[in-house]
Amino acid sequence: MDINLCFCRCLRVSNYRSARRIRVVAEKISQETVIKVSRLARLSLNTDEAEKMTAQLAGMLEHFRDIDALDLADVEPMTQPYPLKNVLREDVIAPSLDRDEVLGQAPTAESGRFRVPPTIGFDV
Repeated sequence: MDINLCFCRCLRVSNYRSARRIRVVAEKISQETVIKVSRLARLSLNTDEAEKMTAQLAGMLEHFRDIDALDLADVEPMTQPYPLKNVLREDVIAPSLDRDEVLGQAPTAESGRFRVPPTIGFDV
């Protein structure tokens, strides 16, 4: 079976030419690099998964190259694609529990605050 057809099936790329371009980029991303990065990320990949990840990363890089090739000089930068507004209610002051009553129900309280056991630097 042709390697480009394998890439085509692996990445579900319908265009044979796209698979050939992805293969060229995949040659720049080695399987050893994918395995090394997976070890650094504490992920365990077998050989088949590493091959698949290598091909997928190559496809992503090819897509990024396509995006880089676009002429966006006249496109206004934006932070979000749709003009959205937060719909928040107005703050309403409502009665709450009495501080002394709440602190009275705590196992330990000190100076008007809850006292909790230390959590950093101590073995439990």
